[in-house]
Amino acid sequence: MEFSFDNTFFAFVSLLIFLGLIVYLKVPGMMAKSLDDRADQIRNELAEAKRLREEAQHLLAEYQRKRKEAEAEAAHIVAAAEREAEMLTTEARKKTEEFVANRTALSEQKIKQAEADAMKAVRSAAVDLAIAAAESVLAKKADGSVQSGLFNDAVKEVKTRLN
Repeated sequence: MEFSFDNTFFAFVSLLIFLGLIVYLKVPGMMAKSLDDRADQIRNELAEAKRLREEAQHLLAEYQRKRKEAEAEAAHIVAAAEREAEMLTTEARKKTEEFVANRTALSEQKIKQAEADAMKAVRSAAVDLAIAAAESVLAKKADGSVQSGLFNDAVKEVKTRLN
């Protein structure tokens, strides 16, 4: 039996030498180590991404909670402002009504005072007119002795009223 060394044989031997060198130089271990390192790196990146996602979700939940609290606080502030505005409006309306009532009462009082002053003026004028008429009638009808008697009687009456 004769072996012929053809190209296939040399290719096969070369392949075996190549595979032997690869095993001798521990290339599969290096590849496995490199793949394991890459897998660890990817695993770490995935864990970091998961942690960052959870942190982002936590921050989102916290911001939503704060937003809801701020909205509730804003609603309370608006409600308080509306109550205060209503109270101020009511108070202003009440004060305006009181002011108008006071001004009306003051005006009515001034009118009554003016009426009273007018009545006094009319009475005073009537009394003055009556006195003047009485004087002229008495002057025409009474002589000096009657006039002095009336004067003395009037003085006595004034003195008794003062005492």
